[in-house]
Amino acid sequence: MSDPVVLIVDDEPAIRRLLRTTLTSQSWKTVEAGTGEAALRVATEASPDIVLLDLGLPDLDGVEVLRRLRSMASTLPIIILSVRDDERGKVAALEAGADDYVTKPFSMAELIARLRNALRHGLQKEGTAPLFVSGDLTIDLVRRQLFRAGVEVKLSPREWDIMRMLVRYAGRVLTHQTIMKQLWGPTGDVQQLRVYIRQIRHKIEQKPDMPAHIITETGVGYRLV
Repeated sequence: MSDPVVLIVDDEPAIRRLLRTTLTSQSWKTVEAGTGEAALRVATEASPDIVLLDLGLPDLDGVEVLRRLRSMASTLPIIILSVRDDERGKVAALEAGADDYVTKPFSMAELIARLRNALRHGLQKEGTAPLFVSGDLTIDLVRRQLFRAGVEVKLSPREWDIMRMLVRYAGRVLTHQTIMKQLWGPTGDVQQLRVYIRQIRHKIEQKPDMPAHIITETGVGYRLV
């Protein structure tokens, strides 16, 4: 595969320069935009492999830019750059189809890891592979079986529903509302979801209080590594 192209959308020239310098040193190609309208134009012209999108743009709402990008390319990986206290913006962006988010100020090592992860999932064919493997965890969606270190782990029907959804969107952050709406409809309760997640962690994690598979995104939702 040729070097992946990243569209950097941020109104701060210093941030764009930092990202461009770091990413090109890692053999990524970059194109840039400082406004929402420019981002949509560059996305059409350059056909990027992945997008880094700041929500605080001067002309268009970042979530609206996200929706338009998503309508142009349904499988294009999009990672949100968000200020630390913009929790509402993170949730809105994830609900609108973002794959992940990174808070400012961010670690470049973490950002590159998130980019590679999102790109890897974006390159997969549509649909979920029947067998999911991550570390000591193996999940067979066809046979509805889950193994930890080769030993089968039994899940309740509702635990399995949650796990299957996490596998389907592995690597992406799923908000509380997204999970609850799909599994319980309008009657979903976030505390009930947390109870199920805690039960699953006790079954699949070596250290449930320090999970390596199901990661909590504080105030937002969960991510399956």
